[in-house]
Formats: sequence, C-alpha cells, structure tokens
Amino acid sequence: MELKNRLRIAFGSIVIGVLVLGLKTGSYLLTGSIALYSDALETTVNIASSVAALAAVWFASKPADSNHPYGHDKAEYFAAVLVGVMIVLAALSIFRAAWLGFTGDERPEYSLEGIAMNVGATLINGVWARFLIRHGKTARSPALVADGRHLMTDVVSSAGVLAGFVLVLVTGWKLLDPALAVLVGLTVLGSGWQLVKESVGGLMDEAASSDVLDKIRLLISEHGEGALEAHDLRTRIAGKSTFIDFHLVVPGEMSVEAAHDICDRIEEAISEDVPGARITIHVEPEHKAKHAGIVVL
Repeated sequence: MELKNRLRIAFGSIVIGVLVLGLKTGSYLLTGSIALYSDALETTVNIASSVAALAAVWFASKPADSNHPYGHDKAEYFAAVLVGVMIVLAALSIFRAAWLGFTGDERPEYSLEGIAMNVGATLINGVWARFLIRHGKTARSPALVADGRHLMTDVVSSAGVLAGFVLVLVTGWKLLDPALAVLVGLTVLGSGWQLVKESVGGLMDEAASSDVLDKIRLLISEHGEGALEAHDLRTRIAGKSTFIDFHLVVPGEMSVEAAHDICDRIEEAISEDVPGARITIHVEPEHKAKHAGIVVL
C-alpha cells in the first residue's frame, strides 16, 4: 500500500503540473508579461521533474536481485540530481526571458483575469509542495522531497514575478519586470545547486546523521547484554534504507547460538527505532577487542 500511495502522489504531481501550466500560460497570454512568461516556462520543468520522480519511485521499489543485491533505492537520488539540474535550467530560462525584457520595448498589460490565474496557480503549487515535502520526509523518499522543493522554488519565483508585474503596472517602469525576474532566477539557481549537492551526497554513501548514530550506539549498548563491546560502526543512506554494519566482540567461549541470539536482539531493537535499517553484524572473539568502541552495558 505504501508503494501505491507514493506512486499515486507522484502521478498527482504530474496532473497538478499540467493544471498549473495551463493557468500560467493563460496568465501570460492575457498580460504579455515577460516575467509571467518565464514563470510559465519554469512549470514545464516541474512537469518533467514530476515524471522523473514517478519513474524513480517505481524503480526504487523493485526488490533486490542478483545484479542489485542491496536493492534499487539509489534510483531516487539519480532522479533528485536530475530535478536539481532541471531547476538550474529553469533559472537559465528565466535569465534569458529577463534579458529579452531588458532589451525589448513591449510593456505588459493589466488583466485582472491574468493576475487571478497566476495567483490561483501559485496557491495550488504551494499547497501541493508542502504536502510533497511532508510526505516525502515521512516515507523517506528523496525523489518526492526533491519534487516538493522544486515546486516550492516555483512558488517563490511566482510570487516574486507577480509582485514585479504589479509594480510595473503601478509605476509604469517596465524594467522592474525583468529585474525582479533576475532576482527570482538567482533564488531558483541556489535551490537547484543545494538539491544537487544533497543528492550527490546520497550517491556518495553519506553516513547517517549524528543523532541517528548516537541512537544506534545507545541501542547496541543497551541490548547487547552478553557481548563485550562493538566497534567499527559504519552507516550509509540509500533512499529510505539505512545500511548499518559493525563488529560485535563476544567472549571466546560463547557458543554460536548464544552470539546469534545477541545479534537478533540488537537487530530487533535497531529496526524498531531506525526505519528502513538493514543491519550486518560481524561477530569476533574476545582477543579482537579494540577497547575503543561501544561498551555493552
């Protein structure tokens, strides 16, 4: 059910994107504003990124196989990188539209219907973006979070573009329209860069956060009764999965069955507190102790 829900949400992003594109295109046609045109142009990137997120969520859900024994979770990071690149391209398209606004002589026209269509599209994007980010974090889906952040940059840019358009109508200074579009483009560009940076971190096997590491150490210490210590704890994040491995030192005379029971107890405790945990424990005899790892209580 979780997969079906995530796929429905990803598909919903595509539907929302098409609806918003229609509203923003209508807003541009009614006003002739270069800034509103760039705003509509950015929405095409939203749709493309939503398609990428849908494909990534589906592919990442495939079970592990002989060629991918650790699963396909990292597919979502590739999609997130793609979305980040698309955000950067959207920023470049905004800069191009702004340049045309600086060099051209045309002025935007007042249209209450056009303004209302843009405001409606922005509100729809804002509500959907917040939903995507919240659900993506809960489901530990980088693709959905990336899609939500992308939409949130669109909300920011749309608000700025609309403000510039209104200022142009009030002051009669047409250069405000492309000038504000440039500022919005810079904001969008920064968002794209941050998203690419975070996604690349996931592809590079970035470790779990310090809070998660502290929690894992505490769980090992509390539930490893019978063992002596644990050392060489390592973690890496891959989509919704957190891979955890460490060495567990037990008394040399302990039976394999007893050591296995300790490992089961630790794995169960970690799995309950760390969603998506995939745990590997290497059991070692007493003389392998480093006396510098996790002390078992």
